[in-house]
Amino acid sequence: MATVNQAQPVTTSHTTAKKRYDLTGYLFILPHLIVFTAFLGWPFFYGLYISLFNFDFLRPEFRPFVGLQNYINLLTPTSIQFDDFWRAMRNTGVFLLYSVPPLVILALLLAVLLNGKYRGRNFFRTVYFAPYALSPVVAAMVWRWMFEQGGLINTYQAQLGLPQTAWLGDMPWPWVAITVCTVWWTVGFNTVIFLTALQDIPYSLYEASSMDGANPVQQFISITLPMLRAVMIFVITTTMLASANLFAQPYIMTAGGPNRQTEPIMLRIYQEGIVQNRMGSSAAMSVLVAAILLLLTILNFRVLGRSED
Repeated sequence: MATVNQAQPVTTSHTTAKKRYDLTGYLFILPHLIVFTAFLGWPFFYGLYISLFNFDFLRPEFRPFVGLQNYINLLTPTSIQFDDFWRAMRNTGVFLLYSVPPLVILALLLAVLLNGKYRGRNFFRTVYFAPYALSPVVAAMVWRWMFEQGGLINTYQAQLGLPQTAWLGDMPWPWVAITVCTVWWTVGFNTVIFLTALQDIPYSLYEASSMDGANPVQQFISITLPMLRAVMIFVITTTMLASANLFAQPYIMTAGGPNRQTEPIMLRIYQEGIVQNRMGSSAAMSVLVAAILLLLTILNFRVLGRSED
């Protein structure tokens, strides 16, 4: 009589170790997940909730549900919020045009210079990155002191016989002052990112192109820029998002003036929600801005990230 032996599954220590390893990985990301949920995830969904109400923190018993009315107000030309919101969005767009090109182009040029082999290059790398260690409030206070009437820059202008400039009062100079402050403060961050990417480019590519007679400019166009394509997309995207979140510099340097011409959208959201106590409308502004920035990010990746044929 034949006996059929069925193979029994064998549990090995390798399987147990693999499960333990997988659990260990989740435990490592758990602190970040907790922080993300507490400071990003929960505020986002709570903001969506607030945007559906006429929300008043001071009167918890009076928070009538208004549905999408706060969003409708932002898209209705006759509403109070329409002009304020879209003027702030326009101001933010102006700042993007002022700040993003120098923060990308200047950072790339500085990275190329700092990537050279010469004495003292580590000192200059530290000097260019050092301002980024400051808080935006400190950076804005320093540059307000320099640009204000009777400040350091106007003092030097007077000594050179040049006319005084209302850097923080007459347009477009307030935007120039805010942009200079922002570029000085943050260009070092982008420079470090570009510098790290430049150091990953094989030097053999430059040696081969030199043997073919390529000059430094041709090497930069034909080798450096194509090799930095992915990093360039990242830098442009993060710089756009950071510039769209402008707050401290105009708040401290110009208070949004003159005539709200330097009031960016984040300052408008603060004024709407905290100063004027219209939290529902402020939350709706935040959600709409987040949606617009998401669309810009997707568009940026679609346009700049398109692979070459």
